[in-house]
Amino acid sequence: MSRKVLIVGGVAGGATAAARLRRLDEEAHIVMFERDAYISFANCGLPYYIGDSIKERSKLLVQTPEAMYRRFNIDIRTESEVMELRPDNKTVLVRSKERGEYEESYDAVILSPGAKPIRPDLPGIESPRIHTLRNIPDTDRIKARVVEEKVQSAIVIGGGFIGVEMAENLRDIGLDVTLIEGGPQILAPFDSEMSAVLAKELEERGVRLLMSQTVASFRETDDRIQVQTADGSSLSGEIVILAIGVTPDTGFLKNSGLELGPRGHIIVNDHLETNLDQVYAVGDAVEVVDFVNGNKTAIPLAGPANKQGRIAADNVYGLKTTYKGSQGTSIIKVFGLTGAATGNNEKTLQRLGLPYHVSYVHPNSHAAYYPGATPLSLKLLFDDQGTVLGAQAVGYDGVDKRIDDIATVIRFHGNVADLTELELAYAPPYSSAKDPVNMAGYTAENILSGRTQVFTAQQLAQRDTVNTILVDVRSELEHANGHIPDSLNIPVDEMRSRLDELDASKEIWVYCQVGLRGYTASRILQQKGFKVRNLSGGYKTYQMANYKPGGAAAPPAGQPVNKVNLQQERTAAKGQIASTAEPMIQAAAELDACGLCCPGPLVQLRMKMDELSSGDILHVTATDAGFYEDVQAWVKMSGNQLRQVSKNPNGTIEAYVEKGAPLTEATSIAAAQATAEGSSMIVFSGDLDKAIASFIIANGAAASGKKVTMFFTFWGLNIIRKPEKVAVSKNTIGRMFGAMMPRGSKKLSLSRMNMMGMGAKMIRSVMNNNNVSSLEELIQSAIRQGVEIVACQMSMDVMGIKHEELIDGVKVAGVGYYLGKADQSGINLFI
Repeated sequence: MSRKVLIVGGVAGGATAAARLRRLDEEAHIVMFERDAYISFANCGLPYYIGDSIKERSKLLVQTPEAMYRRFNIDIRTESEVMELRPDNKTVLVRSKERGEYEESYDAVILSPGAKPIRPDLPGIESPRIHTLRNIPDTDRIKARVVEEKVQSAIVIGGGFIGVEMAENLRDIGLDVTLIEGGPQILAPFDSEMSAVLAKELEERGVRLLMSQTVASFRETDDRIQVQTADGSSLSGEIVILAIGVTPDTGFLKNSGLELGPRGHIIVNDHLETNLDQVYAVGDAVEVVDFVNGNKTAIPLAGPANKQGRIAADNVYGLKTTYKGSQGTSIIKVFGLTGAATGNNEKTLQRLGLPYHVSYVHPNSHAAYYPGATPLSLKLLFDDQGTVLGAQAVGYDGVDKRIDDIATVIRFHGNVADLTELELAYAPPYSSAKDPVNMAGYTAENILSGRTQVFTAQQLAQRDTVNTILVDVRSELEHANGHIPDSLNIPVDEMRSRLDELDASKEIWVYCQVGLRGYTASRILQQKGFKVRNLSGGYKTYQMANYKPGGAAAPPAGQPVNKVNLQQERTAAKGQIASTAEPMIQAAAELDACGLCCPGPLVQLRMKMDELSSGDILHVTATDAGFYEDVQAWVKMSGNQLRQVSKNPNGTIEAYVEKGAPLTEATSIAAAQATAEGSSMIVFSGDLDKAIASFIIANGAAASGKKVTMFFTFWGLNIIRKPEKVAVSKNTIGRMFGAMMPRGSKKLSLSRMNMMGMGAKMIRSVMNNNNVSSLEELIQSAIRQGVEIVACQMSMDVMGIKHEELIDGVKVAGVGYYLGKADQSGINLFI
């Protein structure tokens, strides 16, 4: 005789259980009850249908009652709500739209009622302009209001996953969106410094954030709804999305004798059995074990619900499969960025009093030399034994697979050493030979082994300023562009020679941009007898931790976000949703500068513009982050016009540049009177790093339309020597100098940390890996751009260098020639 199994609720858990049970038992009588008309739909895709990313409503329907009946022979009863569970006589009370109220018997029940949106008892909460999002009918109501009423403004209450996804999608279709969050951060699974990156993305894309604000009441006013906050302020919009969280939909079970948790969740064991005989439960309504810390928790996610549905069906059939708990692996798209997390965050570990360590790395998504590489930030949490407790990541690309890798390690109770040893798929378009996950493991290993002591950005506030010294080990330029207050600047390359500036009786707290140079500095200092700590994740993590969401003003509805249009200002027509698309700009030529580092994109831009005629438009794409500002400055210097520049979701930058008219004699004279248009520099040093800097500056200046003269004297002459030996007549002193000095740019050494030539090889390797042009390529680029390279005749005589020994295109002249050029220059440099 076949068993009758009732499944209460469809969607993820219930529908999965029904399909699995049928595959196990062809003879079972399976009945599925669903309150609504839809038994299985993509509830995680609902916001994206509202935001038009998913165009067809039918794609949300994973399975229809008719199709599921034909495939699995399941008795599906839609628009049928289970009102009571009656375990004494093994029946349920059903209220059906078609059949009214009736009882249905069972041999076993799988409960999958899900969770429902919280609707607080506030004045005005029943307004039809206030919506929640749980199912297809909710989606239809929101979509209809937005489309049919041409809504222009929305208020989203709640900064969880649903709230953020709704804010993004409503903004994507042109609405003016304000998001109100009751706490100091959005997206609770993330720690505050990681969620701050996602909050910043929301604000930069035009979503206004109101943080640490709670709603007190609602009031309808004509065609709008006013939201009053607890601090007395108010704002209004045409639609409100309420997304402050969910609660288990278990009210119908309160008189059944079923054991419920303190928040109404169904208590189950590892077989997903309840305290009632032959009653199982799955999905958002059940209390589960936190896989990492072993405590009871609730994690309303689709992935766990699907797995639980399968396991419950196994146990109904008699397979005795166990559910080992959930680690809360989750991911979210926030416009161009992706955020993902797995395991426990710092807030959870602190609440439970569990000891832990934290580390940060900021690697590229794939090999830097392959076009399109973008940075990602990865946070790792681990205990004293190295067991991985949790991880979070934010970035444009590659975030998902890194968190999936670490989630797998957590599932097998792995440690940081396992992360270092993971052999992951590598090719330049997809990763690096040392994957970001490996790098996170290496950093954690260094902390556990004691090779480095770290501090976090949050610990800076508790730093003992009397007994510690904060040292920025970045370059002077980086320090000048922004630094942590009260920090002393000693670049890492100067650390050994400036140790006397540090008090050995005090603990030294060092930091760099992302942590790597700080680690190097800490190793130097530690081996010199200093007690030292390094800021994990560096200045970048400090900036993340100190970003306070809620301070940015949102642009008006319809205004394109993160886009500069210098041709005209666009405004939204009253009563209509303005398009966020720009008028199509027809480009006469294309330039792909992706993967090039500064000044590469500007050099390529200049060369390409030289090929165009006045009025022609060049479409440029680049991935160098500085190009966004560089191109705006370049057009002002070069006499061209920037029609549009934008940052795209994938991190690339697009610019449309119109070539300006040739300068007339009158305009040239006026420009010359306004500012000297030349740049000149004396290159005295023959060090590799200074030679690279010289030619980067020269290329950038030339790309900006300036006439550049480089005057090489004394040791600088070695930069422009030919690499091969040239047969020329020299005296004894000249031959001695020639033998001792480096012949050509490839033989140059570093000014510091040369390490018998290893330093020079390392910096060339780093440049190559980061797709930075080599010194030799920079020299040739400068010559092609018309940079005048001049060798000092007097220095050549002293050093015994002949003109034939210099690279092609070098002019030989005296100091008078240089002084004449310097007199015509607005910028004069000595290197």
